[in-house]
Amino acid sequence: MTPRRLLWTFVAFAAVATGVLLVAGGPAFFRVLGVVGYAVGAVLSAVAARRWDGRGRRIAIVTHLALAPLQFVFSVGSSVTLVGIVVSLLILARARPRFPRMAPRTRRVWLVLHVGVSVGWLGVALTMTVLALIGQLADSHAMRHGAYEVLHVVDLAAAIPSMALSIVTGLVVSLGSKWGLVRYRWVLTKFVISLSIPIVAGTVENALADELAARTADPAAVPGGTAAALTACLAAFTVALWVATVLSVVKPWGRTRWGNRALAAQARPASAPGAVGAGSSPRQPSVPRR
Repeated sequence: MTPRRLLWTFVAFAAVATGVLLVAGGPAFFRVLGVVGYAVGAVLSAVAARRWDGRGRRIAIVTHLALAPLQFVFSVGSSVTLVGIVVSLLILARARPRFPRMAPRTRRVWLVLHVGVSVGWLGVALTMTVLALIGQLADSHAMRHGAYEVLHVVDLAAAIPSMALSIVTGLVVSLGSKWGLVRYRWVLTKFVISLSIPIVAGTVENALADELAARTADPAAVPGGTAAALTACLAAFTVALWVATVLSVVKPWGRTRWGNRALAAQARPASAPGAVGAGSSPRQPSVPRR
């Protein structure tokens, strides 16, 4: 599918998602945020589709780099918005963005932000896992129900902002440095982990947490297998974020095929006929005869 068709597809999806958010039962703040975000995204996507040969490509890249992580936040209002993330990523893949290298000082600032937010996300995931365990194992009704209520608040107030900020800062650091987003296996694996956690959280974990918070309001209710499923889900998130942390330090596995192609494209001009290379001397400019 061409970039223009993908952009018009997103415009149509934004209209559908706006309608769903208006009638959904999620928190009002996130529903309003989603409606505003999709309205702006639809307008900018339509402008980009009409002016693709001009500034449209740049507008599409900036718009969907912002919308890809923001739609995780919109998913609190309705999980249907998670579909839009896939469309935004397809638009970015077809647009093939190229970014200039950041200056060392700028990169250090963004790297510090990314590390700090990512460590915070890991801490939030661990905290939510502990709360899920308390809710599953507690004997008293007050502690069991309170654990799930606090877990819900932590999810909205800390987990979702941490997810979005970690993905945004990670994109900036990777695209503005030599690592790129798909050139190295460890970076691509981290990106897949960062995307998969919010998708699973929006479709599975949130539903489990909401069900348990409502069920345990009754003192006689038993969490049952739902509590074990929530604990396992949050523990898996914690393990996945630890894996991402290890990948950031170890940087294993080398380049992907896209990274090898980029390396070959950079080396090609140096080995082209007539190029100055090792063992050759530059051609002296000819002196015009009088």
